Amino acid sequence: MAGRLHIAPIDFSQLLPDLAMDMPQVSSANLAPRRMLSGIRLEAGRMRLGRLFWGLTPPWLTVLDHAPHCARAESLSSRRMFREAFLARRCLVPATGIYVWKPQPRAKQPFLVTRVDRGPLLLAAIWCRFHTSLAEHTDSLALITVPTNTLLAPLSDRLPAAISPADAPRWLDPQAPAEAAQAMLTPAPRELLGAFPVSRRVNSPANQEAACAHPVGPMLRHQSPLERQ
Repeated sequence: MAGRLHIAPIDFSQLLPDLAMDMPQVSSANLAPRRMLSGIRLEAGRMRLGRLFWGLTPPWLTVLDHAPHCARAESLSSRRMFREAFLARRCLVPATGIYVWKPQPRAKQPFLVTRVDRGPLLLAAIWCRFHTSLAEHTDSLALITVPTNTLLAPLSDRLPAAISPADAPRWLDPQAPAEAAQAMLTPAPRELLGAFPVSRRVNSPANQEAACAHPVGPMLRHQSPLERQ
């Protein structure tokens, strides 16, 4: 699951050179659901960065607290809430980390999952149009989760799927076959992601200082055979 995100400023000129930006990227050291975040959609054939509400609000939803902030990849084609959006309205959320909580005997320990090289991630998501009876916000989204790889499984059973920059145009294209989009939703390679423990101050979304994401222990990451020798 993805209960919080770490979003530092990202250099999109290197990540997605053709991206159009109508507004600054939303950044946060500890972003919780039911907040605005930056999302990337395909508009008039061009990738464009905009702002969306984190929590999917289809027109028939009547309680804002029921808006899901995540959708399981395995149920995208079968659940009414997700099916149409998956076929026609896919998007990406640029982020620099995902907070997860490892169960422990006394209290859960928060970890920050990041790329091993600390580069940005493009997280798979679906979106829908703004529904005026719920709240004053713009279009909304839900992240898409997949099973966690074996390295990170002790920390969380699911994480948002990461889409490579090279696959971003096809993921966003509503004309791309659903089967091709579904094939991109796989656990991250073991060598891509790592995780390190962080302060329990991240438990409260009111805490937004940069120290929320500072390591308080070593990074858990995949080691090559040469590194293990």
